[in-house]
Amino acid sequence: MMLVVFALALWLLGWWVNARLAGGPHAGLRAVQLLVPVMFGLTVIGVWELLVRGLQVPLVILPAPSGIAVRFADSLPILWADFVQTILKGALSGYLIGCGAAFLTAIAIDRSDFLRMGLLPVGNFVAALPIVGTAPILVMWFGFDWQSKAAVVVVMVFFPMLVNTVAGLREATAMQRDLMETYAASYWQSFFKLRLPAAMPFVFNGLKISTTLALIGAIVAEFFGSPTVGMGFRISTSVGQLALDMVWAEIVVAALAGTAFYGLVAVIEKAVTFWHPSQRG
Repeated sequence: MMLVVFALALWLLGWWVNARLAGGPHAGLRAVQLLVPVMFGLTVIGVWELLVRGLQVPLVILPAPSGIAVRFADSLPILWADFVQTILKGALSGYLIGCGAAFLTAIAIDRSDFLRMGLLPVGNFVAALPIVGTAPILVMWFGFDWQSKAAVVVVMVFFPMLVNTVAGLREATAMQRDLMETYAASYWQSFFKLRLPAAMPFVFNGLKISTTLALIGAIVAEFFGSPTVGMGFRISTSVGQLALDMVWAEIVVAALAGTAFYGLVAVIEKAVTFWHPSQRG
């Protein structure tokens, strides 16, 4: 019971410190903006540890963070192999293929009213299909290795990326497009000098959305068939073995990979769209 009291005290202390930092005179400093989420995360982990141990929660319900850390350290070779299979092979390859194909398709749609009126409604329909329905079909088509997971990722990221890119290519105003025409600019000159730069915030929005979809698609697809390696396979088998600490270790790997993936795209966006109001200090 004492640990539960400590957990409550730790939560109140962390809340008070974070509130003072977030609402204080130095809240705009970069260091403070980084410190607040770090302190919040550490507070949550500390409260989690104390509550699990104080309430004696069984491992099969919720393992303590310390137990997850021990399993993580003991299973680094397995976690790395799963990371390579699921993230680097399945998710990343599907992400690159899907987003690249969506970008090229958006350019074709931009030049064709027929494609815009015919393909986009179909895209909205396909994007609404549940992954648990499409993943088994694609696994049967492309086999049990990473290629089928990449195919699932392509389906998941293609239409969000397509819709955002098409919307971005229409972001330039009619006056701006008319001005380019008065300069006798060709379609591609107008595209590269006006419409593509204006579309970049939309393109990167689609890329950032697709980072999380790619990870989810690759992991879920492995539930429907995979070799004896992969994050989805490991989670599925570990749940069957009641090894919840291993499940959480895989979740930590997925969270770290997803955060790093999203952060990398955000850094590239900041460098490319430095002129946009959203990127200015």
